[in-house]
Amino acid sequence: MSGAKTRRQVALATKAASTDSQVVIGNGSSEAHSIATKDTPEDADDDYPHENIFLFVPNLIGFSRIVLAIASLYFMPLHPRTCSILYSVSCLLDALDGYFARLLEQSTKFGAVLDMITDRATTSCLLCFLASAFPRWSIVFQLLISLDMASHYTHMYATLSLGGQNQSHKNVDKTRSWILNLYYTNRTVLFWFCALNEVFFIALYLLSFSSPLLSPGLLHQVSDSAASAIIKGGEVNPSVVGQIYASPYSAGALELARANKMDSTVPWIIASISFPIMLLKQFINVVQLIKASRWLAEGDIKTRREQGLPRRKKSA
Repeated sequence: MSGAKTRRQVALATKAASTDSQVVIGNGSSEAHSIATKDTPEDADDDYPHENIFLFVPNLIGFSRIVLAIASLYFMPLHPRTCSILYSVSCLLDALDGYFARLLEQSTKFGAVLDMITDRATTSCLLCFLASAFPRWSIVFQLLISLDMASHYTHMYATLSLGGQNQSHKNVDKTRSWILNLYYTNRTVLFWFCALNEVFFIALYLLSFSSPLLSPGLLHQVSDSAASAIIKGGEVNPSVVGQIYASPYSAGALELARANKMDSTVPWIIASISFPIMLLKQFINVVQLIKASRWLAEGDIKTRREQGLPRRKKSA
């Protein structure tokens, strides 16, 4: 029989020689030994189970919030009770996803961005409806949307670009703003401010279905009997809408269909209680926008100094 080694024997011999050389190097230098035996990044990743960030429990809750918000938008024009329930559940889940993120150690940057986007989108959609339901106050709702988006975007951008890769937008130092520090670090304060802010806008939404009178322009084409029923507080018959407006989704038709769908007592009480908190929330948005803008300006000055800008004037 031939004395030639098989391929397997050659491979084993090569591996043994490589191991011996690592041991020799290690005896000569402890640093070299650590380098020789250190796991590669691929080996380190193999030690952990595969994770899908999109399937984390807090992120799944975030996706469900989006589904509920879209469903509430579908019912928003004509079904105030169904819409309010769906919208409220979507907002309440905002507190639940944070709880599970801490409980399951599943806090992620994607989750923070998803949470921020969902909050801004749902509130903006409701304010858009209020702008159409109360056209006299539409500029106020438009400014509220702009302030909300501008302040949160600027704050998050400043945090990500200047605060470090791993810093959360909720970690605000007291030296920068004690108001924002209290707002973001105290979970009780954060929950009630966000909750009552949304409750106020939901109350306004419900009030758009409880107006005892319609806009004068909607009544001149209605028969005397129909106008009398509307003024007395009777709910409008949907057939009347079809007789007056070619499109059932026009602004006038929707206002006529919303009239006197529900009593205004409870929405007025809720709006009165939550109104001060809503104002404070907008004040915090203003503070957040100003502080974040100043933080970005400080970062710009530091960057320009590192680049040697502005260039010094040469002496004559």
